[in-house]
Amino acid sequence: MKRLFKKGERVKNRRDGKVMEVLKYIKDKSSYLVECAWFDLEKKEIRTYKLKQDKLLKAS
Repeated sequence: MKRLFKKGERVKNRRDGKVMEVLKYIKDKSSYLVECAWFDLEKKEIRTYKLKQDKLLKAS
């Protein structure tokens, strides 16, 4: 499986539609995990998630 996104690229979560920025790739056994960051407006802080790359889309 190849990497679909580059570091610093904007991606959109398929599940909840949040737009995030790619921080880094993490090698997993079956596929790649992508560490993404997004800004939480309610708490006013940056949150990070680790998601599989097939759960993400390119943001327009």
